[in-house]
Amino acid sequence: QVRLVESGGGSVQAGGSLELSCKAYGDLWNSNVRAWFRHAPGQEREGLAAIYIWNNSEDIAASVKGRFTITFDNPKDTLHLHMKNLKPEDSAMYYCATSDLGSPSLLPSAYFQWGQGTQVTVSS
Repeated sequence: QVRLVESGGGSVQAGGSLELSCKAYGDLWNSNVRAWFRHAPGQEREGLAAIYIWNNSEDIAASVKGRFTITFDNPKDTLHLHMKNLKPEDSAMYYCATSDLGSPSLLPSAYFQWGQGTQVTVSS
């Protein structure tokens, strides 16, 4: 069983930066792809960034490309999302997730383990 614990959310003013972390615990032998998603009220869950941990190949959503960066600390089994130049529309609950895919994907349906989420609020 896999447990994912997100941290690093909070409130920030527009233009600011935040770094989210996702620590993974448990049986991770097939958790090849790690990803970040967000879900704002009244909107679909949106894939932001995904990384295949064995070669660091990535997929970044166009909506955040150039502002968000995904990294994975293999020894610590911790996923990070580095966010800069945040906008009010980035406000949402942010989740990390794992998948057994062979390449990164931004489709929520591809992921089988999810964390509880961490809230990000960006004020104007």
